[in-house]
Amino acid sequence: MATNTQKTANFALIAGILIMLSIGVLYAWSVIKKELIISCGWSSSEAGLPYTLAIVFLALGVFIGGRIQDKIGPKWVITCGGTLAGFGMIFSGLVGNSPIGIAIGFGIISGLGIGLAYACASPPALKWNHPSKKGMVAGLIVGGFGMAAIYLAPLASTLLSSFGIKTTLMILGAVPIMVCVPIAQFVKNPPVGYVPEAPKNLKETAVKRAPAIDFTLSEMMKTKRFYMLFFMFLFSSSAGLMILGNMPKIASLQLPEGTATPALLAGLVAFLAFTNTFGRVLGGMMSDKIGPVNAIFVVFTLQMLNMIGFMYYGSLAMLIVGIILIGFTFGTILSVFPAITAGQYGLKNFGANYGVMFLAWGLSGAVAPTMADYFYDLHKNFNTAYLLCAMVMVVLIFVNYMYKRNVETIKQ
Repeated sequence: MATNTQKTANFALIAGILIMLSIGVLYAWSVIKKELIISCGWSSSEAGLPYTLAIVFLALGVFIGGRIQDKIGPKWVITCGGTLAGFGMIFSGLVGNSPIGIAIGFGIISGLGIGLAYACASPPALKWNHPSKKGMVAGLIVGGFGMAAIYLAPLASTLLSSFGIKTTLMILGAVPIMVCVPIAQFVKNPPVGYVPEAPKNLKETAVKRAPAIDFTLSEMMKTKRFYMLFFMFLFSSSAGLMILGNMPKIASLQLPEGTATPALLAGLVAFLAFTNTFGRVLGGMMSDKIGPVNAIFVVFTLQMLNMIGFMYYGSLAMLIVGIILIGFTFGTILSVFPAITAGQYGLKNFGANYGVMFLAWGLSGAVAPTMADYFYDLHKNFNTAYLLCAMVMVVLIFVNYMYKRNVETIKQ
């Protein structure tokens, strides 16, 4: 029979997943972006700006929310985040066909709100559960964010065909307000000094990975390995965001003419969300088993090969293979980096520490996605962007090797 603390730990995990499911509207943008280009006459760069801004302000929201929730708890931060996330979408619907208005509404207001809620979804669950489960817990919660696209992409596609862009944005804005805000009232951090019970089948290797020292934010930023992690998080995320934000356009461009129907495009976005979610859960568990450094090496190698492959994916079967790989690798990144931050720098200040680390993800939205839009407008394809991303992965493999040497030196 589960104890009260076990029930609280389970609730924190489930609440974190549901919060992520409700604020994952970011992953419906690729469907909305295509509609803005086709129906509203926007350029690719104009339609990509709200997405880029949303990523940047999401990261800023995680940074702000992480620091605040460490001090006052997650309840009011999540409440504010869910409200802003929904209001920004509704505002975007009200302004209609306005690149500036939607950039402000979706990109800045919703992006900031999503970040505030995102910052508070994982820390309570990680603090209530034993450190040996940090990869799995982080993977399940961030998996909820990716899984949102499984229902949001088809829902957005259906709403767009039935009601148009304005009403679609307003309906989607109701989701975080109706789901995230009520759940937030029951989320809390454990009391000071709380030590989670270790699993009965805990192995010695898992015990050794438990964080021994809690770093403050300033202490973390004085370590060399922080900057290595930040650099790897920044550029590895960027490649995944480039594909996530352009999947319908990539499929329309690279599949045989007449193949990329609206239904197929929505299905591919949903499938990408599924593989992304699967990657977050599996990647987190893989990190617990083989260690985060080895997990990151696997990701970078697969990303390098897949970016080269995207230059030649010209059939549905080949594109599906590419989607599986990009979903798995991007998902793994988003579960491994919170786990590795907790493992290297402790849980006491995890909200603030990971908030700074997550700024790398926010900056990544302004690197490869912006580059991809530029080269698409220039050449009407993404081949140059694919090649540059593959070259960056080679650099990241070397940085990961240097990071591993740095960690091993500290342990000696």
